[in-house]
Amino acid sequence: MATSSPPADLWAQLAQEAERESPFWRHALRPHDEREHEAVFSPLAPPRFALGLETIYEGYLVHYGRPRLFAPPDPDAALLVGDYLYAHGLVRIAELGDVDAVRQLAELVSVCAHLRAEGAAGDAEAWVRAAARLAGREPDPEAVERALAAHAARFTR
Repeated sequence: MATSSPPADLWAQLAQEAERESPFWRHALRPHDEREHEAVFSPLAPPRFALGLETIYEGYLVHYGRPRLFAPPDPDAALLVGDYLYAHGLVRIAELGDVDAVRQLAELVSVCAHLRAEGAAGDAEAWVRAAARLAGREPDPEAVERALAAHAARFTR
C-alpha cells in the first residue's frame, strides 16, 4: 500500500493561520525558504486527519525536536508556540466531529510528554499506534519505517 504526503497547501494553511492569528505567531515562523514540508505520521492515518495530526506533531517538534515550520526565538516562546499548535491541531480534529480521535490524540500528547519527562524511549511508536488507531488498521510496514526514520531525523542535530 502506498502512502502519500499531505497536500502542499497543508503547510501553507498551517503557516497562514499562524500569521493571521497574531504578530507573535508570525514572527515564530521560519522564513519561507527555510520551511520544510515533510509529513511524518499523517501518511499513516486517513487523509482527513492530516492537517490536525501534522499540526499536533509540529507542536511536539517545537517542544522537543527540530520543527519544520516554526523557529521560536527562545524557550518561553517555544512553550507558547508548541501549546498553540497542540490546541489548534486538536481543534482541527474536533471540527471533523470525531470525539474519539480527539481523545486519542490528546492522550498521545500526554503519553509523549510523560515519556520525555522520564527520558524514556517509545514516543515514535506511540505516534505510529495513534495513527493506526485513527486509520482503524495496521499501517504499511514500509510507511512505518519511513515515518520512524523521519521522526528520528527530527531529533538529531
